Amino acid sequence: MKHIPRDARPREKLLALGPAALADVELVALLLRTGLKGTPVLQLAQNLLDGFGGLAGLLHAQRDDLRRIKGLGPAKRAEVAAVLEIARRSLRQGLQERTVFDSPERVREYLGLQLGRLEHEVFAVLFLDAQHRLIRFDEMFRGTLSQTSVYPREVVRRALELNAGAVILAHNHPSGLAEPSRADEFLTQSLKSALALVDVRVLDHLVVARGQVVSFAERGLL
Repeated sequence: MKHIPRDARPREKLLALGPAALADVELVALLLRTGLKGTPVLQLAQNLLDGFGGLAGLLHAQRDDLRRIKGLGPAKRAEVAAVLEIARRSLRQGLQERTVFDSPERVREYLGLQLGRLEHEVFAVLFLDAQHRLIRFDEMFRGTLSQTSVYPREVVRRALELNAGAVILAHNHPSGLAEPSRADEFLTQSLKSALALVDVRVLDHLVVARGQVVSFAERGLL
């Protein structure tokens, strides 16, 4: 970044004005630190943002996604992956320390980071205690791009193991459309009935796609 005036360089700008003064590309450039031969770091940062559709898309990137960015070697991939994991753990810690309904957007953001860009379908469960704080997030079942097999007895067994008082169900639609299907509605009711037998409430079922999360509770489907 030697060709950039000193007061316009991301690091100096951050130190002088604070991180909020930096554009997305400048923040990513600081993370990458160096560019490649023929590709300045700001251009490499812009390529990374363009490849994922902006900062929100980058936050949902998985490790394999990063491998597809030309010029992003193992060291830089590791640094980006570490920052993404810090974001996930920060959101998870917030869910563990307070009731999930104190911060429904945090739940959406957390699930978006966990499931939003997966290319295979995953059914996950957030197991909550009696105060609706997060005990554990489990990816319980994996399937193909179009279908996954979910076994209510396994969800019930895990809820009993964790002494959960409630759950939030979640799964992703790799197609990119978060609209619940009739099969999703049937599965939700089956799980709700099974869990009710052991006095565990289903608080919501969230369908996650890239950039979108749909709530069964908000749709009146529970």
